[in-house]
Amino acid sequence: MSKSLKLIAGVTDTAPADPKPEKPARKGSVEERMYHEIYDAIMEHRLPPRTKLTEHSLCEIYATARHTVRKVLSHLAADGMVDLEPNRGAFIASPSTDEAHDMFELRQMMERAVLEKLAAMPDVKAVITPLRKMVATERQAFLTHDRPRWIRLSAEFHTALAELSGNALLVNMMRRLVSRTTLMIASVEAPGNNACSFDEHEEILDALEQGDAALAQARMAHHLGACADRVQPDEPGNFDLRSVLGRST
Repeated sequence: MSKSLKLIAGVTDTAPADPKPEKPARKGSVEERMYHEIYDAIMEHRLPPRTKLTEHSLCEIYATARHTVRKVLSHLAADGMVDLEPNRGAFIASPSTDEAHDMFELRQMMERAVLEKLAAMPDVKAVITPLRKMVATERQAFLTHDRPRWIRLSAEFHTALAELSGNALLVNMMRRLVSRTTLMIASVEAPGNNACSFDEHEEILDALEQGDAALAQARMAHHLGACADRVQPDEPGNFDLRSVLGRST
């Protein structure tokens, strides 16, 4: 199962009332943990655009070799989360306003095609059931003030939708586009004002379930247009990388 659809696991669990629930320690290899912890920190806006990721610091934080750090940074770069600049190092991606415009335009075309394909499926109701569960989890995250999880789910919904098309190349392209555009959506607004919301996702799924491709496409166009209107590049700041990655000790 893909990373996106794995997020639906535990949808029936009751989220903690604490607005800042503790995250369980990640399992897996150092490389896997480093990738996911940095990915989460970027998506949750704890590491804003243009933050520099120094190899030396990451080697110390994760007690690992430089070649492992470089593999992780290359992976993040391939996913559009990090920009690797010759002779300067790795920085959290900071797309320009023009690039953001082009990316949202491309997303409009790609997601329109995805919706057309899904709406034509005879078993579309069953096909989108995992996404119904994902949106329910997104709603739960909002209601329990789990903003980090809500942000991730809000973005991953679009990649998960592409995954249902069965086109691996399209999924890879969508993952990169979603990652980079999410970086530019203003992080200062309250979740209830964010265009990438469970309500709009639910409306898109409703149209799909009806087999109405045109309605689903219109709702997606409005949804992405609202997201694009909220693009606001962040200013770089000074951060304790070890603390941000949850490794203060």
